[in-house]
Amino acid sequence: MSQDEAGVDLETSLGYLLKEASSALRAAMEAVLRPLGMTVTHYSCLELLAQRPGLSNSELARGAFVTRQSMNVLLQALERDGYVTRPAEAPVGKVLPARLTPRGRRSLAKASAAVRSVEVRMLSGMTDAEQSAAYAALQSMIRSLQTPSS
Repeated sequence: MSQDEAGVDLETSLGYLLKEASSALRAAMEAVLRPLGMTVTHYSCLELLAQRPGLSNSELARGAFVTRQSMNVLLQALERDGYVTRPAEAPVGKVLPARLTPRGRRSLAKASAAVRSVEVRMLSGMTDAEQSAAYAALQSMIRSLQTPSS
């Protein structure tokens, strides 16, 4: 059987290796966020709001790689627990822009430190040059996949 007939060789598949790295990163992040009462999606939502206050539910869902329905459930819980605020009525259209509260910012500060520790651990076996090359390679892959093929 030829390689084409056998399918993807998982030992040499860059896509499979990226998925495995992504899964390992997510598991490590979940492990450090769990004691803080957070999930990766919860953390991602707070981080997005800190960097881009006023994002809508749809924008947050896209940024956190979840469905709008999942983000809506999370936002309702974050609002109920005092981490974010949203206006009672949409200032324009139907969008209820979300913003972090002081409690949300304090919680995010702890979570960001925990997530940074995971990234430091992930990169610890690489030189500065290897880290730069990895960033450049990943950014190039993303651009290539986001560009429509002809």
